[in-house]
Amino acid sequence: MFEVYERENVTCVEIEVPNMPDLYLFVTDGMLVDTGAKSFETKIIPFLQEASFDKVALTHSHEDHTGTAPWIQRNLHIPIYISPLGIEVCSLTAPYPKYRQAVWGNREGFHPLPIGDTIQSRNIEWNVFQTPGHADDHIVLLDEETGTLFSGDLYVSPKTKVIMRDESIPQLINSIRMVLTHDFGSMFCCHAGYIQDGKRKMQRKLDYLENLSGEVKNLYENGLSIEEIDQKLFRKKYPITFVSDGEWDSLHIITSVIDQSKS
Repeated sequence: MFEVYERENVTCVEIEVPNMPDLYLFVTDGMLVDTGAKSFETKIIPFLQEASFDKVALTHSHEDHTGTAPWIQRNLHIPIYISPLGIEVCSLTAPYPKYRQAVWGNREGFHPLPIGDTIQSRNIEWNVFQTPGHADDHIVLLDEETGTLFSGDLYVSPKTKVIMRDESIPQLINSIRMVLTHDFGSMFCCHAGYIQDGKRKMQRKLDYLENLSGEVKNLYENGLSIEEIDQKLFRKKYPITFVSDGEWDSLHIITSVIDQSKS
């Protein structure tokens, strides 16, 4: 499935990914937010050729968000912006494991520009907030006037069950807390799509993560090992854990909480 539709002056491109959450990219006010994956380039390029945009903002450097950025840079000569923390990894070709290359394709290296505290689309000044946790270079974009939030992978789902080895639940909690200090309504998530009541949904995710972190700390303080906590809180195991050779695992949720509590 490849579907294009409008929600609140935002053009949403929805791509169905087999056995994975859907993938989205967005265009609003002449700005493209994220570019989709290299593996879907043949579907995305015709849309990019017809869409009206003169600037690209990347929420982070992961390959499902940056896959067609090299094509844009090479063929459309449009400026692409990302957190300064993501510039180096973007210059590399496919700097991620083979199983991710199989799903998202081999993204070529490209050279984005550093984004500042704000980014100007044609008529809107977007506030840029650093929101690490899922990735060190993760940002979100907020239009304070309309309350529109482009959340990248900050939300994704209300209940996180697995994370990558280098993700941090405590950092994610702090990032969500910070974003929730701002007023926003509609949220555009790169895997959940258009969410009309974005702030309420983000608050529910924060509540879940805070409660989960509390449970992990309590069980650890009562003498349970990391493996025992994992078995108690996450009895279901997902195929991604085995496919990724453990890069994605519920164990990383527990270790990130415990490591932070020790420091």
